[in-house]
Amino acid sequence: MRIRIPFLRQRPRVAVIRLAGVIGSGPRAALSDEALGPVIEKAFRRGKPAAVALEINSPGGSPVQSSLIAARIRRLAGEKDIPVHAFVEDVAASGGYWLAAAADDIRVDHASVLGSIGVISAGFGADVFLKRQGLERRVYTAGKSKSTLDPFLPEKPEDVARLKTVLDDIHTAFITHVKDRRGDRLADSPDLFSGEFWLGGKAIELGLADGFGHVVPRMKEVYGDKVRLVRYGRRRGFLSRFGAHVADDAMAALEDRAHYARFGL
Repeated sequence: MRIRIPFLRQRPRVAVIRLAGVIGSGPRAALSDEALGPVIEKAFRRGKPAAVALEINSPGGSPVQSSLIAARIRRLAGEKDIPVHAFVEDVAASGGYWLAAAADDIRVDHASVLGSIGVISAGFGADVFLKRQGLERRVYTAGKSKSTLDPFLPEKPEDVARLKTVLDDIHTAFITHVKDRRGDRLADSPDLFSGEFWLGGKAIELGLADGFGHVVPRMKEVYGDKVRLVRYGRRRGFLSRFGAHVADDAMAALEDRAHYARFGL
C-alpha cells in the first residue's frame, strides 16, 4: 500500500502502454479494442499521469480495430487533458501507423519502419484447381452479389471494381486521420499516401514522425529525471500460461510472421 504524505511533491508518472502485434478483432487478437480497451482506460484514469506513452511495434491489420483503438486514445486524452507520446520500435506501418498518429508526438529509432498508408485485400483463387480435379462448385444465393469474390468461382470484373471502391473509401478515411493528426507537419510528397514505407530518418523528413528517441531517455528529458514509468498491459489467461492454446498460438505466430515479413522484418 502506498501512503501519500500531504504537501510532499509526488514524482511525475507516465503511463506506458505496449501496442505490439497484428491488429485484429476479438479478445484473442494481439491488438483489438475489445482486449485493449480496459488497459487503455486504466492507464489514462489511474493516478493522474502526467502523460501516456505508447510503445508501438505493429505491421497493421484491421482498419476498423485500428480506428477504434486510436479513437479511444484520443477521447481519453481529450477528457483528461493528457499528452500522448508514441515510440516506434521495429515497425508502425499501415494500421500500426494509424495507432501512432493518435499520439501528439512520434519518436522513432533510426531503423524503425513507418508508413504504408494504404489498404490491402488479399485472397486466392482455386477455381482452376477444382476443374483439374474434376470438382464442380455449386452455389445458390438470394441476391446477385451474395457470392462476391468467392475464391472457388472465376473472378468477375464487377466484383473487383466493387472491392476497389471499398478499399478506396477505407484509404480515404486513413488519409483523413493522418492529415487531421499530423497537419502541416506533413511534407508535400506524392508518395506519402501511396502505400510506400520508410526508415526513421526519412519518415521524420516526411513529417510522419517528430524525431529520434526511445521511451526512457525521452520521458526523462520531457518530465525530469525523477519521472516514474508505470506500465500497463494485457494479462494472459490462466490456460494460456500453461500452453493450453498451443495450436492456435502457432497459427497466430505464422500469420504475424507473414505481416512483419512484408517490411523485411
